[in-house]
Amino acid sequence: MERQAHGERVDTADGAADGAGLTSGTVARRLGVSPTTLRSWDRRYGLGPARRSEGRHRRWSPDDVAMLEAMCRLTAQGVPPGEAARLVKSGANPAAAIPSDEPVTAHDAEGGGSAPAADRAGLALGMVHPECRGLARAALRLDADTVEDRLHAFLRAHGVVATWEELMMPTLHAVGRKWETAGDRYVEVEHFLSWHVSTALRCAPFLDRRPVRREGPPVLLACTPGEQHTLPLEAMHAALAVKGRPVRMLGAAVPADALAEAVHRTGPTAVMLWAQSRSSAGAPLAEHLMRVGWGLKGARQKPVIQLGGPGWRGAAVAGATYPATLGDALAALRGR
Repeated sequence: MERQAHGERVDTADGAADGAGLTSGTVARRLGVSPTTLRSWDRRYGLGPARRSEGRHRRWSPDDVAMLEAMCRLTAQGVPPGEAARLVKSGANPAAAIPSDEPVTAHDAEGGGSAPAADRAGLALGMVHPECRGLARAALRLDADTVEDRLHAFLRAHGVVATWEELMMPTLHAVGRKWETAGDRYVEVEHFLSWHVSTALRCAPFLDRRPVRREGPPVLLACTPGEQHTLPLEAMHAALAVKGRPVRMLGAAVPADALAEAVHRTGPTAVMLWAQSRSSAGAPLAEHLMRVGWGLKGARQKPVIQLGGPGWRGAAVAGATYPATLGDALAALRGR
């Protein structure tokens, strides 16, 4: 069966029309871009189908689709659309392409043309690792396979700390800033990217080989009561797990009594409390945990308390540490 869509026939079964190739609607769905993007690539860069059916309907052959797939891969890697199109058409090695210094926009992810002013403002990534631009473009296109591949590749090449600090955080912050300034737009992109970041961090210890787990007291990770932001703790969990350190993650919004009970039960060498906002950073809770101990009378032990997150700025909890980065938090645990 066929239906009309924006002046073009779209086959609702397999996208083919009398064996003449796939329609633009079918190809767009397969690639995760809009039919408007395909028309823009055709008009601006000459990346159109080799043949057209009667009535100028576009019909895409397997070779045409392969060309578009290469275009999508290059733009997802941070190559500007114009340069990506040139490389695709010339068959040149894309490794020599230099990522753009311009803000990444949803429109860039789909390949150019006129864009609303809000889109042209884009994601202001600033001076970041080139991989951030490729990840941002893939996230804006909701390209799950490319986002997963890029996160896993960076984790394998650079490890958890560098991936979190140089790739994940800058891209997440850019998407978050865009959401805050664009009303209800980009909410789906933030949720999409956050989910993939979380998934990649949980996979990190097993991407190459399962780490050898060490014995000993664990590190306990928890968000303060009312705090829902867990990704920084998930990064900490992944970094410790990769090293084989015992670690226990309690997750979001842990009640104070439950946290104290967990300290008694696990006897941790350290406790990290994450607070994203000041409203969720409770100094009395941190001070209480500083006094919690375990073990036999006369030989009781207490954990190191790490207070992570911007919510703790200005807080004064005697004896607690305030790591500024994931690397700082891990360094403070060496030898413990």
